[in-house]
Amino acid sequence: MSLAQQQSSGSDDSFDLTQFYQIFFEEAGENLDSMEQLLLNLNIETADDEELNGIFRCAHSVKGGAATFAFDDVTKLTHQMESLLDRLRRHEIQPNAIMVDVLLESADASRSLLARHQAGGEGEALDTADLVRRISVLASGATPEVAPQLAQPAPLPAAPAPVAHASTPAMAAAAPIPVISASPMPNGQRHLEIKMGPLNHPEQAEDVKELFRDIAGLGEISDLPSDRADTRFFKVMTTSTDEDLLDLFVFHLPRDKVTILDLTDSNLSAEPVAARSGNSYDDDPPPGTPIAPAPGYGFFDGAPGAPAAASPGEQQSVAKPDAAASPEAATIRVAINKVDQLINLVGELVITQAMLAQNSQALDPALNQQLLAGLADLDRNTRDLQESVMSIRMIPMSFVFNRFPRMLRDLAGKLGKKVDFVTQGEATELDKALVEKITDPLTHLVRNSCDHGIETPEERAQKGKPEMGTITLSAAHQGGSIVIEVRDDGRGLPREKILKKARERGLNVSDHIPDSEVWQLIFAPGFSTADVVTDISGRGVGMDVVKRNITDLGGTVEIDSAEDHGMRVSIRLPLTLAIMDGMSVGVGNEVYILPLSSVVESFQVKAGDVNTVGQNSQLVKVREEYMPVIHLEKLFEVPRFDLEKTSDIMVVVEADGSRVAMLVDELLGQQQVVVKNLETNYRKVPNVSGATILGNGKVALILDTSALVRRSRH
Repeated sequence: MSLAQQQSSGSDDSFDLTQFYQIFFEEAGENLDSMEQLLLNLNIETADDEELNGIFRCAHSVKGGAATFAFDDVTKLTHQMESLLDRLRRHEIQPNAIMVDVLLESADASRSLLARHQAGGEGEALDTADLVRRISVLASGATPEVAPQLAQPAPLPAAPAPVAHASTPAMAAAAPIPVISASPMPNGQRHLEIKMGPLNHPEQAEDVKELFRDIAGLGEISDLPSDRADTRFFKVMTTSTDEDLLDLFVFHLPRDKVTILDLTDSNLSAEPVAARSGNSYDDDPPPGTPIAPAPGYGFFDGAPGAPAAASPGEQQSVAKPDAAASPEAATIRVAINKVDQLINLVGELVITQAMLAQNSQALDPALNQQLLAGLADLDRNTRDLQESVMSIRMIPMSFVFNRFPRMLRDLAGKLGKKVDFVTQGEATELDKALVEKITDPLTHLVRNSCDHGIETPEERAQKGKPEMGTITLSAAHQGGSIVIEVRDDGRGLPREKILKKARERGLNVSDHIPDSEVWQLIFAPGFSTADVVTDISGRGVGMDVVKRNITDLGGTVEIDSAEDHGMRVSIRLPLTLAIMDGMSVGVGNEVYILPLSSVVESFQVKAGDVNTVGQNSQLVKVREEYMPVIHLEKLFEVPRFDLEKTSDIMVVVEADGSRVAMLVDELLGQQQVVVKNLETNYRKVPNVSGATILGNGKVALILDTSALVRRSRH
């Protein structure tokens, strides 16, 4: 009978485990992701106990949760994985590349099985019989007859990211197990002392003891004295792992009430202490006694990848942690729709505060000193609240970066290339909405670097390069933006080949155009210089989509390349899509918002400074540079009631590497604005990226500077 069935057959027939499904699927996904990262980083020549214990713990966590919910197919597979990993961490067999491949394949298969359970059992179940057989053969120390085939991963449906403190990895939501793994005695047995308590019901200890004795081969258990009725101590001789013992104990009581102390090969006396106190573990812990808070969710093990062993030096320094520092106090899972609702409410508060600030400008400071002071406090507190709420949506770029090592490993193997993948700035934070939308463009760029950029080991050797190529993915904050770069040390872009291809497609290009313009040609739809079309790339589909997706996010993309030295693609994005810093400009009775990150400068212009060229286009000279002029009054057909008024202020904005000068009536100032999506509430408006509500209640359009720059080119 599974644990889930035992639970449901207990005293409370109404207990419904399905309420914990979502938590399990999220934690299982995190454990599988963590296990994959640990496997990819594992050096099979110098694998240490900490690495192997971390991988084992991930598999064990998934197995324990799957058994809890009676997902037998997942339990069977992960149990086999656990058996193989247990032999590895006990150094009974040595790790090799085939084992890593099979374990990665098993993680993919586990995702597929879990995805099916999460979908309610819909779809055809994945047959894992051959995979289980191969794992079993490897666990026996032999080599499977059939080489492992990489399974197609079926990732779990997107789960809400941890949002209470986005810079903390999601896996930190589960607490470490309060145990120390034991050293085996010569006969394979271990001498443990187990503390249970404080207990609400003393009979719980007897239930555990009887169950321990009923399980054949588990070992011997006997009582140790205690001076407290609500705390029990047991002496245990067993060959079982700490994890298996905890699975038994926490079936009857919360995990925080169980502490396992390993006395194997220890100087501590195995005999009972004369006056053992129920609080002795808390007040004056013996060396090596772990003290840890209870996890927030009782069915699963601790943080994925957490080492199960601690060195003697580390054991001596274990101290009682502050409750505020415990994992359950540091993070909390919150549905993303609740965070979005909170952000929307804060946005409305910002608008209301702006209205109050504008209406208070006419008040007499002498007569309304207290009211104005309160409004100033409201302004400061609103801004602090806004920044705090926005930080909730910010998550580290590691959530994106962590999916690439596995993809590159498989792709490089398929292409017969050697690739070293380097990441920088994984802790750099970005709005969750942007993270989700930037993943596909980055995936395409990384695949392109591996397929087109990095040469084969033979080619690299002929060029005097190391056989192993390097692909670097980095992220960093620059001002109010985030810059993400994909770099490789491969072939670089072939300038002449690109120009030739452009001419074949009927594009009018010169041999003397700068490199920056040549590289931009690869973003044309259907443009490809590949000689052979493969299932990976070569059809000319992708780079145009990459640029369009990035532009839609309010970002820009630039390329720098040197033939035979490599290529760099730089993506610049705003940190968030919800709130932005803008400059308000007036045209007639209308107000428009320009993204402050695009504004370069502003100046007053005279009529004679503007020159008209062909097709009535106008240019203005700014420090030896001619820029196209855009009349916002004409572009948006703004009605002019003051016929004598003329626009005489120019605002220079930059986008996509080009600049234009916009003619406006007045500069109204800088302010933070809450971005409202026009397409959701109305429809797509040309040259407009969104709208906001001003302090006076009027709606102002946020201009799409990239679209305006592109318009000036045509």
